[in-house]
Amino acid sequence: MNYIKVDLDRQLGSIHPHIFGGFAEHLGRCFYGGIYEPGSALADEHGFRKDVLEALSRLQMPIVRYPGGNFVSGYRWMDGIGPVEARPARPELAWETIETNHFGTNEFIQFCRKIKTEPYFVVNCGDGDMREARDWVEYCNSSQETALVKLRRQHGFDAPHNVKYWGIGNEVDGEWQIGYKTPEEYARAYKEFAKVMRWVDPSIKLLASAVSNWSAEFVERTQLLLDQASDFIDYLAIHWYVGNPENDFANYMTVSEFFDERIGVAEGMLKAMKVQRNIQRPISIAVDEWNVWYRARGETLAERNNLEEVYNLEDALVVAMHFNAFIRHCQTVKMANIAQIVNVIAPIFTSPDGLFLQTIFYPFELYSRTCGNIALDPFWKGDTFSAGKHTALRTLDVSASLDEAKKSVVIFVVNRSQTDALETTISLDSGFFAGKVQAHVINGSDIKATNSFNQPNQVGVKTAVLTAERSRLNYTFEPHSVTALECQID
Repeated sequence: MNYIKVDLDRQLGSIHPHIFGGFAEHLGRCFYGGIYEPGSALADEHGFRKDVLEALSRLQMPIVRYPGGNFVSGYRWMDGIGPVEARPARPELAWETIETNHFGTNEFIQFCRKIKTEPYFVVNCGDGDMREARDWVEYCNSSQETALVKLRRQHGFDAPHNVKYWGIGNEVDGEWQIGYKTPEEYARAYKEFAKVMRWVDPSIKLLASAVSNWSAEFVERTQLLLDQASDFIDYLAIHWYVGNPENDFANYMTVSEFFDERIGVAEGMLKAMKVQRNIQRPISIAVDEWNVWYRARGETLAERNNLEEVYNLEDALVVAMHFNAFIRHCQTVKMANIAQIVNVIAPIFTSPDGLFLQTIFYPFELYSRTCGNIALDPFWKGDTFSAGKHTALRTLDVSASLDEAKKSVVIFVVNRSQTDALETTISLDSGFFAGKVQAHVINGSDIKATNSFNQPNQVGVKTAVLTAERSRLNYTFEPHSVTALECQID
């Protein structure tokens, strides 16, 4: 028998809605043929695919990162503004294609407004310079009578875009990146970029590219950043991708330990440097690139040009475990951005005639729609499993949230057993269940179930209504499932 106990007084902290963020890069069919397809019968008057906007709106992403990714390390933002017919096409070295620049800064701002999300721009700290970066801030955010502001107004945008979040560089710790930088080079470049960007707009929030290459000298890199530029860092950005190349389901389900380890390492480095350097200002962690990605890794040029991963049910379980980790680490993780949002390693997959929702769409939608604003610290025990280098892991992966205004608790559970339904007693240590409990369950026929144009509903969400007895609820979690128990409380 499994047991979950929820104490409303055991609160971990506030859950920032930005953990449900997204990421859109100029890569493959993310924009062209995905989000943006002028001339399509499915597009609106501005060229945006209406079906894609509708699907993205269901995910309720509060922030979206743009324009990269590896792409940004060779990007000239001024190529993507002004009359479309006058914009230059450029060789794109990161993904070995041609960038038309038909989609750029102002189109992205329009896109964000359509899906009611906040833009988060990353500046080129690869082959770009600080003047280019500060000019982009001025073009987007200034209201002074300068040449760049007049240019924005000529382009049809009188009011400032007010882009609040800016990252300085992408994965600068990777040799694969245009303009790779040593720890010393990036710490110095970051500070100088940040200074001039903040001088243009002191209100912006800045993200440092801390760790994406976990096999490199990330401790030294993070230390130097915080040594030299802590006054200019609002977030330390970390990246990871995970997968199941060995086709070992049980081992894949241990990836929750990887998430906790990586976040814990970042938290430890940040805490140590705050003590050592007496840093008083708040600095958070942003996991601003994360996802399952291991099949479409770009072995051929065609793959490098699209990276169109097809997801199955076990991948959906791993996406849910990401959110459980972000909720449990809510005190430090204040932003997370799934990479990416359409076609390219994404929850939404399009064709010229329509779209289908990949398996990973459903946990994202479920968590973003039901999660409260306070993370709880539930106690749970019961069945365990061992796989790979891990032993005696709890088969249920659990997180919980509270919304005090709505008097609602949501308990999120991933059953990592491939075969066993797990009977569980759920109790409230304070308060009572009020009325019915809604059980939202993501599942499919087996762990390899996928959605497609021909079979779009192999994996989806089913909702049932349950009855609880005062402070106690008995529930059986289906094998290989994600469940959100949405509970009204007294």
